Amino acid sequence: MYVAVKGGERAIDNAHAWLAEERRGDQSVTELSVAQIREQLSLAVNRVMAEGSLYDPDLAALAIKQSRGDLIEAIFLIRAYRTTLPRFGASQPVDTAAMRCDRRISATFKDVPGGQILGPTFDYTHRLLDFKLAAEGEVDATASAPASDDPVPHVTGFLNRDGLIQQETPDDAPPPDLTREPLEFPATRSLRQQALARGDEGFLLGMAYSTQRGYARNHAFVGELRIGAVSVEMEIPELGFAIEIGEITLTECETVNQFTGSKTEPPQFTRGYGLIFGQSERKALSVALVDRALRWAELGEDFEAAPAQDEEFVLSHADNVQATGFLEHIKLPHYVDFQSELELIRCIRAEAQSAQHQEAAE
Repeated sequence: MYVAVKGGERAIDNAHAWLAEERRGDQSVTELSVAQIREQLSLAVNRVMAEGSLYDPDLAALAIKQSRGDLIEAIFLIRAYRTTLPRFGASQPVDTAAMRCDRRISATFKDVPGGQILGPTFDYTHRLLDFKLAAEGEVDATASAPASDDPVPHVTGFLNRDGLIQQETPDDAPPPDLTREPLEFPATRSLRQQALARGDEGFLLGMAYSTQRGYARNHAFVGELRIGAVSVEMEIPELGFAIEIGEITLTECETVNQFTGSKTEPPQFTRGYGLIFGQSERKALSVALVDRALRWAELGEDFEAAPAQDEEFVLSHADNVQATGFLEHIKLPHYVDFQSELELIRCIRAEAQSAQHQEAAE
């Protein structure tokens, strides 16, 4: 039977104190600063900002420190904090064509105007542990090339000149806000993009990988992947025009996919698209692949029952904060529920044993 738990508040307080002690670790080791996390664990910071839906490197670094490096817990902290912030207005759509690129590559065109910029990437490293990093002191590094201030055109624009890629139809309707309104189906592409942009990187990577293995009609080429700084502008009602309020780093990916055409559309290429806070190219590429897979109905393609084509499945399970909450709630006390299940099992067993005895007697 159910027995009330005593001393729960005191036990929780002790658990909090123990957590703080574990988070600090060995007192003889210098404590990590928020600035160190922000500058030296920048990819983790970028992920927390992207999936937490809040662009603030300092707060993301603080959340990583508080969560002992558990990025999903850090994302949860950022989202919780985000809900407390007032909203002053909405910014103008960012112009990624004017991005000051630190990295810009294309797998479809070798010689593109503006050139290919490898930038800071793991793509060409040997994946060998660098034990020099374990030594105290700085590791020698050559100076990096500054980002170009010259805008570089989008690669897919070259295909668009010849009508070889589907023309995107602009939508002037205000996009729904997933942070303030519940997710509804069927979802518009803008709503899907919001859900994917803050979805779990690992889940979306798995979905994207499944499309490459044949679980969706999605053989894609990377038309362009670019990382860099873009200006954010906001229209001030008192002024009557938009002013620049800051800069943010974004990762943008456009994939080019085959399309055999339909009764109304000629054979051409179509696009998948991903836009993510910070340097998050694996995430941006995954979003672009999943975005294209989810467009099957819009493009008149057949539904192949692939997981990445199922809008409800993908969008309802991509959110790691929601998934974590539902998963981890089963750690909390369920004494009454279990007692009812236990009584039910005992009754069923008793009925089964009684029936067996009756059959044996006959």
